[in-house]
Amino acid sequence: MVGPDTLAEIVSRRQAAGGRLVFTNGVFDLLHVGHARYLAEARALGDALIVAVNTDASVRGLKGPLRPIVPEDERMEMLAALAAVDYVTPFGTQTPVPLLEQIRPSVYVKGGDYRIEDLPEAPVVLGYGGHVQILSLVAGRSSTDIIARIRAAYCQDQQGTIESCP
Repeated sequence: MVGPDTLAEIVSRRQAAGGRLVFTNGVFDLLHVGHARYLAEARALGDALIVAVNTDASVRGLKGPLRPIVPEDERMEMLAALAAVDYVTPFGTQTPVPLLEQIRPSVYVKGGDYRIEDLPEAPVVLGYGGHVQILSLVAGRSSTDIIARIRAAYCQDQQGTIESCP
């Protein structure tokens, strides 16, 4: 795990040596196979993969008061343990635009549930000469889907009716 200033120095040094650094961002609340496949696909696009993780406060702003399930330090630790991930850094803004402006990775990637024209990050990355890539989507594999399945399984009474469950 590395802070933005140190990360900017690392990226600059590696790019000066000809490296192609790939950047992605997200909540990564409950790590699942969709994340693993996505991160492996992202890593294959370059020489190193940077994952920016939403802070707990930014997750609550995006997903509501019951999220995240897993605190940011643990989400970052789990991501850092994956072979596909080289660097992990937190960000607390609504989008990673300020971080992208600071570190200027070669490639910015998002999952197949996004479109380039809808990404506020795309003009920033394209503006400094970077590349934006949309990767594959692993359908039905998301933290939100997992939470819904857990709620359905554990918040039912004997007749299968969903009880009050947060």
